[in-house]
Amino acid sequence: MNPVLNEIVLAAPRGFCAGVAYAIEVVELALKIHGPPIYVRHAIVHNEWVVKSFESKGVKFVEVIEEIPEGSVVVFSAHGVSPAVRKEAAERRLTVIDATCPLVTKVHNEARRFAEKGFLMIYIGHRGHVEAEGTMGEAPNLMVLVETPEEAERLQLPHHEKLAVVTQTTLSVDEVEQTMAVLKRRFPHLTTPAKEDICYATTNRQGAVKELAARCGYVVVVGSATSSNSNRLREVAEAHGARSVLLMSPEELDQSEVTGHPSVGVTSGASTPERLVEEVIGRLLEWAPNARVDVLETVREDVEFRPHRELIQLAMAKPG
Repeated sequence: MNPVLNEIVLAAPRGFCAGVAYAIEVVELALKIHGPPIYVRHAIVHNEWVVKSFESKGVKFVEVIEEIPEGSVVVFSAHGVSPAVRKEAAERRLTVIDATCPLVTKVHNEARRFAEKGFLMIYIGHRGHVEAEGTMGEAPNLMVLVETPEEAERLQLPHHEKLAVVTQTTLSVDEVEQTMAVLKRRFPHLTTPAKEDICYATTNRQGAVKELAARCGYVVVVGSATSSNSNRLREVAEAHGARSVLLMSPEELDQSEVTGHPSVGVTSGASTPERLVEEVIGRLLEWAPNARVDVLETVREDVEFRPHRELIQLAMAKPG
């Protein structure tokens, strides 16, 4: 007899991190101050639902600055941009509102400081990811990207006297540790940041999903396929023994597969609205109305990033 779904376990923490909440609030304030249309360079966060919601309010998302009419308002996304992008925006006389996550800004600042001191840098990140492109743009001639421990083993560096490492904020904590171990073994003179670059929310959500995977045979990660941190959650769940899927809506669930597990875990990426999680829970309860819903809390988060005071004051001065 096949097992029947009788328990749905919700990971806590899950969903929006402080950086995503901050970026979304910045766009909302920009809309109130300037009115539509405003432009956002890249998706404000990697979640299609959030992007479509803003598009319906007159926000236009672009990938390159030259697509934005001169003199317009542009918001830089949570992922950050390179100095070259900022220069392009200035040349087009754009009004810039920066929604870069403060934790991403921290890594940019580290890269600049290392560059000013003449360090060659190894950047642990994903090729083509917008955050990686922005950070590496701080010192393009002094940074070498590494994705995996295997790449770290093969890495050949140009001549250098000082070597440092910086990291994308949304990576797998475990894989970064493995990559860092290889780099420290191969390059004992490697300098690391005073505080690790992996975002607190990435660390917390991956820690929660490890415990979720230990308790549940099946883990649903609600998030976008374009979201680095959501993809890492699915990978972490599978690495710790659970079958795991990444999806954005209940329609993507496989009823026969889900209900074949007595316990199903649910978590969500740092750019996923809670509404989407609730829709997935609702579908699971349609299929298993007698299942109990438990919350597995591994850590309580109290981090909050507030938009610049001037931005808030300008918005408050607008009627309506």
